[in-house]
Amino acid sequence: MKARLFLVLANLFWAGNYIFGKYVVADMSPVWLTFLRWCLALLFLIPISYRTEKPDYKAVLKTYWLSLAVLGLLGIIGYNLLLYASLRYTSAVNASLVNALCPAMIVLFSLVLLKERVTWLQIGGFFLSLIGVVFVLTKGNVAYVFQTHYNRGDLLMFAADFVWTLYSVVGKRIDVPPITATTLSVAFSVVMLLPFVVAHPIRFAGVSALAWSGIIYIWLFPSVCSFVFWNIGVKKIGANQAGIYLNLLTLFTVIIGSLTGEKLLLSQIAGGVLIILGVVATTGSSKKAMRARESDKVAQSN
Repeated sequence: MKARLFLVLANLFWAGNYIFGKYVVADMSPVWLTFLRWCLALLFLIPISYRTEKPDYKAVLKTYWLSLAVLGLLGIIGYNLLLYASLRYTSAVNASLVNALCPAMIVLFSLVLLKERVTWLQIGGFFLSLIGVVFVLTKGNVAYVFQTHYNRGDLLMFAADFVWTLYSVVGKRIDVPPITATTLSVAFSVVMLLPFVVAHPIRFAGVSALAWSGIIYIWLFPSVCSFVFWNIGVKKIGANQAGIYLNLLTLFTVIIGSLTGEKLLLSQIAGGVLIILGVVATTGSSKKAMRARESDKVAQSN
């Protein structure tokens, strides 16, 4: 029971990243938010990695330093910058709905890039999810898919999905324990971001109390607590069962968004249902795909 509670809390905290992230980027650039989030989280990830996996950091870096740097560039820097940039233009609910397409995209990209076997049900599930995303992007006007003026934030979030998919597929090729891989890729990301934050300093006194509370939340809960809770849950009940709980992320974002004043459209509800059904069909029909999805989620930057 405790393990399942941890999985619920992990997704609840990840959902809060969309809500609080929107508040923070009103006062601070996505670059600074990404840097502060992962710089602070790294202080916890290093001891967690050492305690749980006891890695030989020197040996890992000697063999995989370039791959880990690429993972950091894609999954930590690229994904987070696009996610937080999208929240400047779109709602947290829309961002989470578009992000829900990721697991289906990972399965399809694994087919193309890694030559993994994919069933017709998985392919059908991917296109069902894609239709759901189109429903969200066009606000239900699917007939005008090529004529609609799309929201910039929704498109940025779709780009974030693409970057996260590449990160996940590349990560499958690296034979490094997941928490260690995440810790080292975060370390590379912090180093790569440092010149940009130095070149573009911000006036911290001008950052609102609400934004600071958002930064603290994003650092402590989605980056650290969700990370630990998710790993405990997966270890206790297994990756396949834990994967079911991933769909709670979008649900929690919708609920929190509604409570904080975001309007919920019928097109978002319909699109969200299609996306989740498609993801279940795409990932649920393959135990291997589900296990891969969970190993990816250990490092999830939501």
